[in-house]
Amino acid sequence: MAFKLSLVFAALMLAIPPMVAAGERVTTMGAFDAWQAVEQGEALLVDIRQPEEWAQTGMARNAIGISMLHPEGQQGFLRDLVTATGGRLDAPVVLICRTGNRTSQVRQALESMGFTNVSHIPEGMIGSRAGPGWIASDLPVDPCRTC
Repeated sequence: MAFKLSLVFAALMLAIPPMVAAGERVTTMGAFDAWQAVEQGEALLVDIRQPEEWAQTGMARNAIGISMLHPEGQQGFLRDLVTATGGRLDAPVVLICRTGNRTSQVRQALESMGFTNVSHIPEGMIGSRAGPGWIASDLPVDPCRTC
């Protein structure tokens, strides 16, 4: 199992696009819908960017920062995520990054590891072709408290 996790995260760290099976549905959520879900206690928002990025733009309010480039590697990332979900692989998790590219890849990797309810915000914090982003949508942002 540890070897499989190493291979999956090695691909992520090298930014190799994941293979998507025919008919597989990518689960996405717009920034505003994600904010509503988080505010209503229906989802856990996880910012997977690096601390330097959190310091530059701030973090979406109520987001938990768990960098995909965790100082303790992939095991540290998974441990912190499992802790944040209370050990529930079926907990609703919404991932956010800068522009949605990394979250798309991490979402698929987490699903391959047994997480069953992971979405991502394809517009990210600063926007992309998918939308204006969290910041431009005037959703609440707080300064990073741990940067």
